[in-house]
Amino acid sequence: MMENSRFLYETLDALNSAGMLSPIPDIIERNLASKIQLREYQVQAFQNFVTYFENENLRKNKQVHTLFHMATGSGKTIIMAGLILYLYTKGYRKFLFFVNQTNILEKTKLNFTDAESSKYLFDETLSYFGRDIQVRPVINFAGINRDSKDIHICFTSTQKLHLDLFAPQENSLTYEDFEDDKIVFISDESHHVNTLTKKATKDEEDNRRSWEYSVMNAFSRNRDNVLLEFTATADIKDNNVQAKYLDKMIIDYPLAKFRQSGYTKDFQNFATDTDLWTRALIALVMSEYRKYLFTDVKQNIKPVIMMKSQRINDSENFYDLFFQKMETLDVTKLESLNSFKIKPLQEALNYFTMKHGDLNVLCRSLKDSFTKETSIIMNGAREDNTENQILVNSLEDKNNPIRLIFAVDMLNEGWDVLNLFDIVRLYDTRQSRFGGKIGSYTIKEAQLIGRAARYCPFVAEASQERFQRKYDNDLENKYRYLETMYFHSKNDSRYINELKQALIATGLQEEEEHILEYKIKDTFKSSDFYLDGLVFSNHREEKERYDVYAVDERLRNKVISCHTGGRRGQVTNLFEVQVEEQADYLQVAGPEVPFEASSIWRSRLKEIPYNIVSGAASSFYELSYSVLKMKYPNLKSLREFLYSEDYIGNITIEISYTGKLETKSIYKAVQNALMTAAKHITEIKQEYQGSTVFEAKRLKSVLKDKKIKLGKIDKDGGRGASQINNTNTRFALDLAQRDWYIFNDNYGTSEEKLFLRYFDAKIVPQLKAKDLEFYVIRNERVPDLAIYSFDTGERFEPDFLLFIRKRKEQTSSAQQVYVEPKGSHLLLEDAWKEQFLLELTSAASVDKSYTFGNEYKIIGLPFFNEEQKLTEFEDAMENLVATL
Repeated sequence: MMENSRFLYETLDALNSAGMLSPIPDIIERNLASKIQLREYQVQAFQNFVTYFENENLRKNKQVHTLFHMATGSGKTIIMAGLILYLYTKGYRKFLFFVNQTNILEKTKLNFTDAESSKYLFDETLSYFGRDIQVRPVINFAGINRDSKDIHICFTSTQKLHLDLFAPQENSLTYEDFEDDKIVFISDESHHVNTLTKKATKDEEDNRRSWEYSVMNAFSRNRDNVLLEFTATADIKDNNVQAKYLDKMIIDYPLAKFRQSGYTKDFQNFATDTDLWTRALIALVMSEYRKYLFTDVKQNIKPVIMMKSQRINDSENFYDLFFQKMETLDVTKLESLNSFKIKPLQEALNYFTMKHGDLNVLCRSLKDSFTKETSIIMNGAREDNTENQILVNSLEDKNNPIRLIFAVDMLNEGWDVLNLFDIVRLYDTRQSRFGGKIGSYTIKEAQLIGRAARYCPFVAEASQERFQRKYDNDLENKYRYLETMYFHSKNDSRYINELKQALIATGLQEEEEHILEYKIKDTFKSSDFYLDGLVFSNHREEKERYDVYAVDERLRNKVISCHTGGRRGQVTNLFEVQVEEQADYLQVAGPEVPFEASSIWRSRLKEIPYNIVSGAASSFYELSYSVLKMKYPNLKSLREFLYSEDYIGNITIEISYTGKLETKSIYKAVQNALMTAAKHITEIKQEYQGSTVFEAKRLKSVLKDKKIKLGKIDKDGGRGASQINNTNTRFALDLAQRDWYIFNDNYGTSEEKLFLRYFDAKIVPQLKAKDLEFYVIRNERVPDLAIYSFDTGERFEPDFLLFIRKRKEQTSSAQQVYVEPKGSHLLLEDAWKEQFLLELTSAASVDKSYTFGNEYKIIGLPFFNEEQKLTEFEDAMENLVATL
């Protein structure tokens, strides 16, 4: 990075840390499609832009020109749609979307304008202050009424925009179009526009012929024009590019961050020594295995495969060969795949054998699933038609039949798909260069893999997060295949290494990857405790709202102020507003009175005639009685909600006006107030709580050997480092010789290692002296060991469970103790977890259906933290031991 330089997003990150970013405007949350759930980085992207747009100190009196550097698949078009809505509130009605490739153009046009599209970005009804808004595609901005209340979007390619501006023709865009009206430029894949920035010349005529010159010239024609750039691949290492975007890059969310946040699939290279047909067949088997696994967890998801060739002729030839081979495919060929001894493939074949007795069903299923009718060729201009573009850009749709795509380079850019799980490399060449430089085609392959990296959302269990990876800490789980993408290639170590370097460069793979294994000790597996013992956990449940009889007090007593302009003169005394209990009209009465320079009209909502209030309420779906009844089960009527003091009847409306105040101004003010109420209703989310009754499961059904994947290992002996072979004497402990610890090792954090050392030195002797049976279980995100807070139902996975059992003559008593070591930097942030732990002892009870007379108690301890809370933890631990 250049000396003494700071990107704009870094300044905004600092403001975010200080809690100083602007909130997301209401129009965005209300008018994006209801299926869109904004993620934390998207929320910050909006907040960053609004903060920048509305802060002159940040803008430094410059035109608004920003760059959103965001990974493929991270939802750039959602950001575009939200910004269109926000800038609409700032008076912008004309938007120019341009991009390098026509396939991206057609896809985006559908997403913005076709309400029937599954990827339509806006709500079914767009509105602002109760007024409906239409999104209208246009070929240019001529003839658009200056007073238009609609959104007008011109879609064009970067090439056509440049040609139209360079050599104007009839009905084309011209530079004059950008002078009189303020226009928002939206540049997708904007790295293509940096032709001048990266390769500036001294020839003025050459410069005029560049895309970048045309775009910037048009943009600069009106000071109020706005330019929004979006790309996943900003070449910030180029000094000229970095200098250009230093004060413009408003968010930096590259593929590496996207992957680390869990929003991408995992990636694996499936390398085999075989012919191309067999390589493709292996991909078919893995794809069909995924389809069946999705069905097992009740998810209707169709995995897709891409057959990737280098040349169009090769792709067409393999297409013909593929379907010839499919006609003669038999069980013998499928059984021969067992010879590869590749674990995922063997698991897939075993799945079908165990399910159906042999591979006949798999053979028939493959022939039915992968046909010419469920395949598509996307090799060049011949296939680049609207129908095919719709098919390849809607592969997730339930009514889209495509399972197989044959392609060369048509889909390398501007295309990402959730349910693409396999890419088959139908060639074996490599292009590594001297000095270890990565070949350009390998970089293209890595970028293509990145376009398939977006996570395909699903849940196998109700408590799981739908849109993020679930099995990074359980690599052996079969459902890991549902979040893993395979790149099928030749088993060529040089190529595989080159591909790995390219993936690291794009951010899709860590520089270091470590697979760590937790294995249950054989001695514990043979114990009665493992074979017959129980473990208890609670579950999350919905909170009922039957005890809610009023809206939030902050809304009940809210004052909504607005202003309406007018001319000086005489006014009719509109107020007194005569409202009787049954009045359904606004009475206007009284003599003319002298005009006052500034007047305030004030009224509570319940004092305004019902026809005005109910009419304004009809503009908002959230204020329909059916919706309100779900939020407030005790509500008896819409009138009660609008007029009762328990609901919104006491909301006060203040109108500041000059001139004559008309009924329609009151109506608009009421609409404005009800918009606030509607937003409040929207924000009432389903609340949850954790059950206080803990239900039993067999310990042996919950605890399994498992593998986890980590990036870098803490060099000081913390996270990822073995505790048995730890070079840091503060953390080292030979857990292999501790029968009370059930796993082969501990790879946890430094604080977790310190807890085990403390337990070994201080607590073990006391428990042994009392002749108690005890075990410590490391909870490496075992789903059945998760618990849910009583107050909010928040999921929590304490790091350790301590089981203590005391034998009696016929029965036993057992304590299930939760322990959570916590680093000092997280003590405040995770305070709710400690509060929950401390509630367990008094509030949690066990379901006695399976206890058979044995006593079980659930206990939570305060955080273990050697630096700040050791005395508190020791006291709690000593008190526990004393009661045994």
